Amino acid sequence: MSQYSFDVIVVGAGHAGIEAALATARTGLKTALFTISLDSVANMPCNPSIGGTGKGHLVFEIDALGGEMGYQADLVTIQSRTLNTGKGAAVRSKRVQADRHIYSANMKKLLERERNLYLIQGEVGDILTEERDGRRRVTGVTLFPGGNYYARAVIISTGTYLGGLTHVGDVSRSSGPDGLLPAGALTQRLIDLGIRMMRFKTGTPPRIRRDSIDLESLEIQYGEEKITPFSVRTPRNSLEGITQLPCYITYTNETTHNIIRENLHRSPLYSGKIHGTGPRYCPSIEDKVVRFSEKERHQLFAEPMGWDTEEVYLQGFSSSLPADVQYLMLRSLKGFENAEIMRYAYAIEYDCIDPTQLYPTLEFKEIDGLYGAGQFNGSSGYEEAAAQGLVAGINASCKLRGRDPVILPRYSSYIGTLIDDLVTKGTNEPYRIMTSRSEYRLLLRQDNADRRLTEYGYRAGLISEERYGAFIEKMKQESEETERLNSLNVSPTSANPLLEELGQATLSSGAKMADLLRRPGITYGDLAPIDAFRPQLPPEVIETVETEIKYEGYIKRQLAEAEKQKKIESRLLPADLDYSNIKGLRLEAAQKLSEIRPASLGQAARISGVNPADISVLVIYLSMRPDDN
Repeated sequence: MSQYSFDVIVVGAGHAGIEAALATARTGLKTALFTISLDSVANMPCNPSIGGTGKGHLVFEIDALGGEMGYQADLVTIQSRTLNTGKGAAVRSKRVQADRHIYSANMKKLLERERNLYLIQGEVGDILTEERDGRRRVTGVTLFPGGNYYARAVIISTGTYLGGLTHVGDVSRSSGPDGLLPAGALTQRLIDLGIRMMRFKTGTPPRIRRDSIDLESLEIQYGEEKITPFSVRTPRNSLEGITQLPCYITYTNETTHNIIRENLHRSPLYSGKIHGTGPRYCPSIEDKVVRFSEKERHQLFAEPMGWDTEEVYLQGFSSSLPADVQYLMLRSLKGFENAEIMRYAYAIEYDCIDPTQLYPTLEFKEIDGLYGAGQFNGSSGYEEAAAQGLVAGINASCKLRGRDPVILPRYSSYIGTLIDDLVTKGTNEPYRIMTSRSEYRLLLRQDNADRRLTEYGYRAGLISEERYGAFIEKMKQESEETERLNSLNVSPTSANPLLEELGQATLSSGAKMADLLRRPGITYGDLAPIDAFRPQLPPEVIETVETEIKYEGYIKRQLAEAEKQKKIESRLLPADLDYSNIKGLRLEAAQKLSEIRPASLGQAARISGVNPADISVLVIYLSMRPDDN
């Protein structure tokens, strides 16, 4: 194999590209990872954080599959918080403030030292393909500078660099994030290959000089004392007592809103200069003021960007207004009356694809061996990108090694939900994962990500034997403790004094320990005084056991729904099915099914424009086929 020949080429070294390249390299494939700038590997051009509502679930799942993001985030944690602690276990999500520079440096060092992985600076301007056996397949890429590089699989993860165009007021220029060079030539080549492209937009707020902010006048937000790591590779006690930097809260006000309204005509978002579609769930501050005109104020968070930098990120203040207006807006905020901007806010437009052109493996349907991941697929966020990169890398590796693909169903994970939504329904705006997107939220908690996905990672070759053995032991501990609590009888004599102390109704007859734990307001720790033979268990085991027992009834119902869905998903649809010739199938449904080419009845049922009557027609048609099982 020559220096220009690889098993896999990954285009882009952002969060998607890193996970993809590590997955293929760690499974023994010679991998080239191309980036426009070696100095922007694992860059965080927007918020200096990892996790958040729904996103935290993705990071735990990435780790359970054998990915890298969670472990690296643990190493650079500035502050850790668990969101939604006042709500049910299903929606609690971990979020950390991360040192963006150390995170980037650590990831670059990791890539440089990974066996089978070659990190190379250059811009990919062409995707090389050939016709073979009536199918178009990828053969490599053209790099500037460097010429042609060949590979059996190519994964595109260009982030917001592809066709990047930034806007600050009436000043627009071709640029990637953080003022880096954009990827200019590749879009047209993708169009020439028949790939349908879209134009999306995102934005970022200004970065403020810390010592110019009156922090004492702001609400302070501290991190949590007990930190649960993202990664099972991170020892729990390593995060105990670490120094954490606080965040601060301020609010917009009527003066801020008036400044924005008076200058809307100077915003490229409203002047017509921006044509890309922006994220609904992360709008710019000018968009918030217009869309939510009844709100008197909007909450903003001042977040540190690292240990050794004065830069502060003002979350919620994303804008594309001119620089002079940004100063007026900023200095209208409490605590920011004398604030100095270190980096101006900007909006960025970029090219991405219609993700319905992909299989659930994230391989293009019409080009063998070509995969897409991250914002290139129409999603937003570091976590969504990393999740897709990992899945694309796993599947490229499986394909080249002759193994079955890894397709994560919706009931298995938020990663499965994310990918299924993209490839089945598509998206008309940057897609963001949220807990509300899943029908199986109680099954897809942060605490049980390893139970749901470690087997997949192990079979893919990304989980070591040692780690897999520890996982099996943890599953055994959870099972044995759940069984013990469900079988252990407690008498009124021993339980009632404690129940009275806890303000709980007393027992008139014996009860199982699990029944006491199911009571609202009682925790596993509360029951320790009447549980003399309780084993010493890790906190992560206790958390899962307690949650599983407390929500047992709801979990059983969702498991039953998941089992029904499994049966529908197992009813596979032939890849060569001619939907236009199926009698009784509506024209719209036939067109949508022909376009998406769903792998199963379950996926077909989730396609917009396909209704239950269409699915019934498909079931009848399949039952009449001689080869139907």
